[in-house]
Amino acid sequence: MKQILLVEDDPEISDLVKEHLENEGYRVLTAADGEEAARLFANGGVDLVLLDLMLPKMNGMTLLKQIRVHSSVPILILSAKGSDLDKALGLGFGADDYIAKPFSLIELTARVQAAIRRATDYTVVDAKEERVLQRGGIRLDVDAFMAYKNGQAVKLTAKEFQLLHVFMENPKRVFTKEQLYQQIWNEPYLGEENVINVHIRRLREKIETNPSKPEVIETVWGIGYKLGAPQ
Repeated sequence: MKQILLVEDDPEISDLVKEHLENEGYRVLTAADGEEAARLFANGGVDLVLLDLMLPKMNGMTLLKQIRVHSSVPILILSAKGSDLDKALGLGFGADDYIAKPFSLIELTARVQAAIRRATDYTVVDAKEERVLQRGGIRLDVDAFMAYKNGQAVKLTAKEFQLLHVFMENPKRVFTKEQLYQQIWNEPYLGEENVINVHIRRLREKIETNPSKPEVIETVWGIGYKLGAPQ
């Protein structure tokens, strides 16, 4: 049974979401502030975090950054702060998705299922598939869910790993933002250009020697992205 850490200081929302997700077959831990959430997460066994931004004691952004130092567990932000800036900040700090309040429980469940599926099933690879990809100085161990640049381990989130995997499996192909979104998020593309841009930028910051002059993930004439010539 998958375990979800729900970090929400509104007791009504917390109780409603907890009951719904438990009815869907998940085990749900709840925390009403950032410090309590950090303690619960440190105990281990959390498969996904649902994180409010406006929290007492430790705000959601701080908690998000703290978790990302040590873990690539899927993190979905739940917040009434729905501006593009808030979304960009959350994604930039390592969140996998962003759901603005008010949200439907059906949508929430679908996004939770998709995030957990991507994180847990992604390494279940067909035996015929190449399990270790090497392109220049970039090495991707699919089974171990690990990436290396010039022999040094690079810590990637689930989506960053999937993006890099797609590029390294198709080094000469140019992917549009729509194609990447549909393949990685497994959802229809509704113009979520900022989501793609943030994840590409974050991936470049981790694997490029100079992110401002990318050589690994190249932008192609404003059409999309492709794998360049990593050294």
